Amino acid sequence: MMFINLKEFRFFIRPGTTDLRKAINGLTIFVQNEMKYDVFSKSLFLFCNRQRKLLKIVYWDKTGFCLWQKRLEKYRFPWPETDEEAKELSYDELSMLLSGIDFFKAHKKLSFSRV
Repeated sequence: MMFINLKEFRFFIRPGTTDLRKAINGLTIFVQNEMKYDVFSKSLFLFCNRQRKLLKIVYWDKTGFCLWQKRLEKYRFPWPETDEEAKELSYDELSMLLSGIDFFKAHKKLSFSRV
């Protein structure tokens, strides 16, 4: 049985919808060619389908690629639509995402130079 320490990984989200009929080969090619990331890095790459009920995560674990899938029976995943909304996620944000907490719509930090 294999266990990984998620706190050692980086997490990248692919905004918008992804055709999740793709398996490991299709998703890893997408990471390299479209997202322009090193698929062999210590990173997890997250994808979601159009209905926001299916999530896939792909990563390299030193001996091969792994694919995780989570399907919601009720509700939907919060998911960004644009590159501007998407970003590298923290471990806490990944936990919130998998729990259904929509931090994408949380209040953003404001900064002003004058009153």
